[in-house]
Amino acid sequence: MKRDNILVDKSFSFAVRIVNLYKYLCSDKKEFVLSKQLLRRGTSIGANISESQDAQSTNDFISKLSIALKEARESKYWIELLKETEYLTKKESDSLVNDLIELIKLLVTIIKTTKDNNGK
Repeated sequence: MKRDNILVDKSFSFAVRIVNLYKYLCSDKKEFVLSKQLLRRGTSIGANISESQDAQSTNDFISKLSIALKEARESKYWIELLKETEYLTKKESDSLVNDLIELIKLLVTIIKTTKDNNGK
C-alpha cells in the first residue's frame, strides 16, 4: 500500500505487524486478552490517520491525528506489558516500540505544525 504519504504508509505497515503479532500471540502463546487490546489500538492508529486524510476541517484533521497519537501511546503500553509478562522478547518489543516512537514523533510534529499554522 504505497501512497507517497510517509505517515499513512508507516501506520499501515505497523498495523500489518500488529495483525501478524496478534495471530502469533493467539496461536502460539494462547494469549487472547492483552493481544486483543493491542490489536484494537495498533490498527486504530492507521485507521484514524487514514480518516484524517479526508477531514472536513483543520480542527477535524487535528482531532483525528490526536486520536491516532493517543492510540499509539496506548499501543506502546500494551507492547511493554506483553514484554514484561514474557509474551514478547525484548528484541520483539523493542522493534515494535521503535516503530511506534517514529509514528509518535511524526504525529506530534504534524499536529504541532498544523496548530501553529492555524494560530491555535
